[in-house]
Amino acid sequence: QLQLVESGGGLAQPGGSLNLSCTASGASFEYYNVGWYRQGSTGEREGVSCSSSGGAVHYVDSVKGRFTVSRSKDGKIFYLEMNNLQPEDSAAYYCVADSLLIGVQRMCSGERPPRYWGQGTQVTVSA
Repeated sequence: QLQLVESGGGLAQPGGSLNLSCTASGASFEYYNVGWYRQGSTGEREGVSCSSSGGAVHYVDSVKGRFTVSRSKDGKIFYLEMNNLQPEDSAAYYCVADSLLIGVQRMCSGERPPRYWGQGTQVTVSA
């Protein structure tokens, strides 16, 4: 059973940077699509970025050019590098994973919740 644990959240100033990590146990990310969702003050969940082990990556428009996802070589850690953070990026960020059969864009669309979720890590952007 795949388990996900996030780390790296915290407080950043507008224009600042934070890096999140997601560590897998029970399986390698090699066998899953992996992504990040966030849930802000509105309560709605949003797919931020989703990626496949084959290299396909999807970003929501609001973070393109600012956020970058990557994986460790051993396939056990998934990263989210966040630059030029803005107050609207404040949210609980969740590492998610789902079947390789689901396309990355669909996985991030919110059409159906990803199968696996971490416990979440809070990101707050404020001056």
